[in-house]
Amino acid sequence: MITKVINIYKDSFSGLPRSVWLLSLIMLINRAGAMVLPFMTLYLTTDLGFSLTAAGWVMGAYGLGSILGAYAGGYLTDKFGFYHIQLYSLLIGALILLLLVFVKDYTIILISVFSFALVADTLRPANSVAIAAYSNPENRTRSFSLMRFAINLGFSIGPAMGGIVAGTLGFRWIFLIDAVTCVSAAFILFKYLPYDKTTVPEKKSISTTTGLSAYKNKEYLIFIFLVSLYAIAFFQLFTSVPVYWEREWSFSETKIGLLLALNGLIIVMFEMPFIRSLEHIQRYMVMISIGSALLIASFVSLISGWVSIIPAVVFIILMSLSEMFAMPFMTNYAVSTPGEDRRGQYMALYAMAYGVAHIVAPMGSMYIADNFGFFILYVSLALLSLVVSFAFFSMRKKMVARTVTTP
Repeated sequence: MITKVINIYKDSFSGLPRSVWLLSLIMLINRAGAMVLPFMTLYLTTDLGFSLTAAGWVMGAYGLGSILGAYAGGYLTDKFGFYHIQLYSLLIGALILLLLVFVKDYTIILISVFSFALVADTLRPANSVAIAAYSNPENRTRSFSLMRFAINLGFSIGPAMGGIVAGTLGFRWIFLIDAVTCVSAAFILFKYLPYDKTTVPEKKSISTTTGLSAYKNKEYLIFIFLVSLYAIAFFQLFTSVPVYWEREWSFSETKIGLLLALNGLIIVMFEMPFIRSLEHIQRYMVMISIGSALLIASFVSLISGWVSIIPAVVFIILMSLSEMFAMPFMTNYAVSTPGEDRRGQYMALYAMAYGVAHIVAPMGSMYIADNFGFFILYVSLALLSLVVSFAFFSMRKKMVARTVTTP
């Protein structure tokens, strides 16, 4: 079994271009340093003493910045190319993180978090388009698989490091370390993958693109709406759940960080073999529906009345399974729907779906938890997940079945 898994990984990632590996390494470093988001709510409520509602507004500002950043990243990438968008996103993001080390004023924090998300999320569409540009049709799917692998590996490292840093050195060190990782990723991009006009596509006017616009594709817009609803429920892993564990279950920052890291570790270890075994299945909307349904069970584990590390681990496992069933299939549809000249636009809209969730998930959940309690919050999210699961399942006949891949 172990040999079979190793062979699957070798077959998936062998023969990819050096530039794709470097771009994936950049995302790995960047995501490993992204400790800010999982611990931002805890930092605001425990270290600075803000209310849950106030913390929710800050996280909502992050989501708004994420939406605008994704849109700007897609537009600027299609217009000017992907290279400098990535470089400036990393460097300017590092400067904003350094500012957050020192500020305590609520308004300045709100503006800084919004600005960081705005700048940081221009990276995502640009990096996706860069992966597509440096690969070819024969290995593009595997190239996106490598990027997703790198992102998930980074997310498995980041929360664990963040929990240890917050518990030993303090929350502000998280911002400093994240800034260092942004600069490191920018250095790798500049030093080992320098700008080259012969390999980087020339500037292209948006008006010259062909194919259906992402903003006029009704089928795709419905899909994006459902992705947002799914993400609202899933993002509780990084917003309300850490606060719930800290306040209601008295978990330490280190324990919370290790639990969050378990999610990324599960994805890194099992997603590729899992998805590879499902390559023959073309009814991917059914798989997304199963992933959405698993969220229901995960929220039930939180309100079961059993306060222990065991239901917390069960919650993480169920969330991870949900992610494995749903997200690779979602990404596949988003990447494969547009033509070459619309990919930046479609991927920007896909990223914006998660940006919307970054607004609604913290603001809505913190408001409900503040006014009605965590039990009502998680019952509501379980019901939302049920609706989303049914909606994805009902769309299975409306969308053209595609071969399942893992970009």
